[in-house]
Amino acid sequence: MPFLRSFSFNSSRQQPFPFNVPSVRLAGQKIALDNRVTIFTGDNGTGKSTLLESIALYMNIPLISDHISKRPDFDAARQLQPCLQLEQVRKPLKSFFFRAEDFSDYINNLRQNTNRNNAFLEDMRGEVDDSVLDKMSESMNTALHAMRRDYGESLLAFSHGEGYLKIIETRISNNGIYLLDEPEAALSPLKQLSLIFFIQEALQSNHSQFIIATHSPIIMGIPGARIYEINEEEIRQVAYEETEHYRITYSFLKNPASYLRHL
Repeated sequence: MPFLRSFSFNSSRQQPFPFNVPSVRLAGQKIALDNRVTIFTGDNGTGKSTLLESIALYMNIPLISDHISKRPDFDAARQLQPCLQLEQVRKPLKSFFFRAEDFSDYINNLRQNTNRNNAFLEDMRGEVDDSVLDKMSESMNTALHAMRRDYGESLLAFSHGEGYLKIIETRISNNGIYLLDEPEAALSPLKQLSLIFFIQEALQSNHSQFIIATHSPIIMGIPGARIYEINEEEIRQVAYEETEHYRITYSFLKNPASYLRHL
């Protein structure tokens, strides 16, 4: 049984942003979410991220290293809260909203904090006993402590894609709802297949629900997923092979020269 059954945006406003994006403007009627995996696809600017952010804010779903209610970059989702209607069947025990940009910001902030602390301590080397500096380093690197607590090890030792998958695998567990916004951004095709495998494992052994926004024909291939394609005219449920992203990618791979010779 899913946690969310449907959503809709009910507003008479058509302007300005975010009321003019297709995912908001066209969702006056209920859009079913009662599948264990729901995928939203479509071109840039159709509002896939705005949709996921609005759901995450409504349900107060945590981010990678912060709470969504504390973040200033969800202004569009905040404006849409009065007109968002979610049909929630039950409350999840676990939840997580993962955006590609949040992962990059998280890793970059960790590196910057670590480098800044190391530079500060290095200026004191030779004047302060090394054992004291070691203790100071441990106490100053609170972000690294939190990372090891949450993920069991330092993600700074991983490649970008491996660290990305490590976070997803750690945060997804039993009886939860998980929102993934363009998870392919940090993943090679092979790692995207690894993500699909992990999602399939979670669906077999856990009571979990996934809502995913993606451009990737690989991610869209999750078995049993319900796919919605958003364009300027409609939000429609489509078969995998009917999505524009699949058709363009398939056509290109069959004959790339026919596309590239016109560039």
